[in-house]
Amino acid sequence: MSKSMWPTKKIGELFDVQLGKMLNEKAKQGVLLPYLANFNVRWGVFDLSRLNEMTFSEKEREKYSLCPGDLLMCEGGEIGRCAVWKGANETIYFQKALHRLRPLNQDISTEFIYYYMQHIASKGELPKLVGETSIAHLTREKLLCLRVPTPEHSEQTAIASLLSTWDLAFKKIERLIAEKEKRFAWLLNEWIDKHISAEDADSRRSSEMHWQKVKLCNVAKITKGQQLNVAHMVDNGKYYALNGGIEPSGYTNDWNTPENTITISEGGNSCGFINFNREKFWSGGHCYSLLNINNSVHIEFLYHFLKSKEKLIMSLRVGSGLPNIQKKDIDCFIVAIPELDQQKQIAAILTTARQEIDLLKKQADAYRRQKRGLMQRLLTGEWRVKTDKEAA
Repeated sequence: MSKSMWPTKKIGELFDVQLGKMLNEKAKQGVLLPYLANFNVRWGVFDLSRLNEMTFSEKEREKYSLCPGDLLMCEGGEIGRCAVWKGANETIYFQKALHRLRPLNQDISTEFIYYYMQHIASKGELPKLVGETSIAHLTREKLLCLRVPTPEHSEQTAIASLLSTWDLAFKKIERLIAEKEKRFAWLLNEWIDKHISAEDADSRRSSEMHWQKVKLCNVAKITKGQQLNVAHMVDNGKYYALNGGIEPSGYTNDWNTPENTITISEGGNSCGFINFNREKFWSGGHCYSLLNINNSVHIEFLYHFLKSKEKLIMSLRVGSGLPNIQKKDIDCFIVAIPELDQQKQIAAILTTARQEIDLLKKQADAYRRQKRGLMQRLLTGEWRVKTDKEAA
């Protein structure tokens, strides 16, 4: 576990640890009540959109109830995943797949322990607690023996408060990304789907602008990439290599595909994924590359059109196990294209909206990295936080 500059204590010395009620079809005495299961507990929050129910007797309601400040921790699945219960006006219970940690005194902060668990989980240390050869279950016995740092309560509170501000900023940016994604979907519908529907219906809108329907191979040069020899892969080359999917599978000092190219993943788990590549790269053996072949098609418009039809392209997959898309099916895929000026207008609108989302996602990734670094220093005592007591 993470080395700490503070004294440590076992969880069993700090908390009353109670495993939830086992779901028992035979024992159905009591009142049918909602309960929290493993899937309801996320890191730092509870997903209450779907609550199961089972019966609880009066004695069981007392034993398996939750109070504000209780820490609920997953016993299986993603072991150690936890959140602090804050539902002061809600009566709810919990299932056997969860541990309830209730402080034995005022010297320990459940918020601080939540962040400590998140920290050691991010470092991959929790599986070591249960043993690499065992099925991943954090038993009560092993949880009781887990040692955690115990700075002064005022410092625990200060650290938890500081880290919670990062969580709040991250939640805000996640909500903003979700809103931007909804807007982007609306733009796709307004600028692509509605025009195609209008064209099909021969409505007034179709007379304003004609969308020509053609095979993809008539507007783009479609080639299959070349598998890159492992010997040509380097840790940090000048160009990235796409061997399928939309994420680089490595780097190389060679390239076989120019910038401003659309790629469609040909096989594997990411079969049918579409990407637009603004830089030169190496197109691997599981990628189709689409290059512009005439001046009547704007390549970024074509990308946005194909991206809006990604699910339809995925439906072209054949084969079991690791499916693939055959080139003849990509060649014959029908695309609808308006006049070039309209393509440029649509591409500019959609590209700007997409770039806003990508920028926010990069910012969110930066928040994640910064928070991990901050937790490493704060939760080991490497960096100290001034408390209200010290400030006074």
